[in-house]
Amino acid sequence: MENNSVILKLVRGEAIMVVINAGLVKKIVNDKPLLRKAYEALISDPEVQALWDMSNIMAVKRLKYNDHGPVHAQIAAGASLYLYQLLLNAGVGSTLIRDKVVDDPEQAWIVPLYGALLHDIGNSIHRDLHEKLGALLAKPIIDRALEKIIDDQRTRIMLRQEIMHSIFCTAYDAVCLTVEAGCVGVGDGLDMAEGRARVPYRLGGISIHSVSALSIKKVEVVPGEKVPIKILVHMSERAGIFQVDEVLMPKIKTTPLKDYVEVYAIVNGEPLKTYTPRK
Repeated sequence: MENNSVILKLVRGEAIMVVINAGLVKKIVNDKPLLRKAYEALISDPEVQALWDMSNIMAVKRLKYNDHGPVHAQIAAGASLYLYQLLLNAGVGSTLIRDKVVDDPEQAWIVPLYGALLHDIGNSIHRDLHEKLGALLAKPIIDRALEKIIDDQRTRIMLRQEIMHSIFCTAYDAVCLTVEAGCVGVGDGLDMAEGRARVPYRLGGISIHSVSALSIKKVEVVPGEKVPIKILVHMSERAGIFQVDEVLMPKIKTTPLKDYVEVYAIVNGEPLKTYTPRK
């Protein structure tokens, strides 16, 4: 019953609190026909599936880092889409619509979806420069998928470039130029519950990276009172603040979302630290 309630409220455009998890993406795309077709076209692509697997072979098996494969891609995609939903609900306009990249608002949703699903495929080559490599690797994949759902070639090309931009801008040294791509960067950073933190840490090792990652128990997103988005990071130990300071906040600050997001770090139910947009 709870899942049905989530779906119903998303269809109506109402903003609700959600827990970031791998099932969120399907709840959102299932109620948007074009987005559902886009999702199915991409995840059924054999190359996408192989690159997700290779990303984990490189990151987990060889470099001994935490997950960067298909589960993380699904979590990041759901988070990205929900952030986008909250921004639209609050009246924050689409950058793609503003700049006349697309005319159909539904097509703009494809950027946070595809950007998040593909943002880590560059790890299939190497961790170093994986955001840049991933943006280039994604080009033929995006072309194949968009051909199945959009007839106009010019629209497909322009959307493809926006998606590649969103992948490129998940790098910490890249300034994100669209709201849609910003949702990808921040959505990526929200996958940090129960040891899934986005600062890569050596599996089995004891360090500030591993201790802080395991301290994050749950990440919730809820409409903010003063800004469109409030992020609640629940942790069991104060060490978890490292993930917020070193992963999430740097991602937020390089995107247009920096003016629309507030973050609360909570330790065992008590607020530890608050991050609010600068006026």
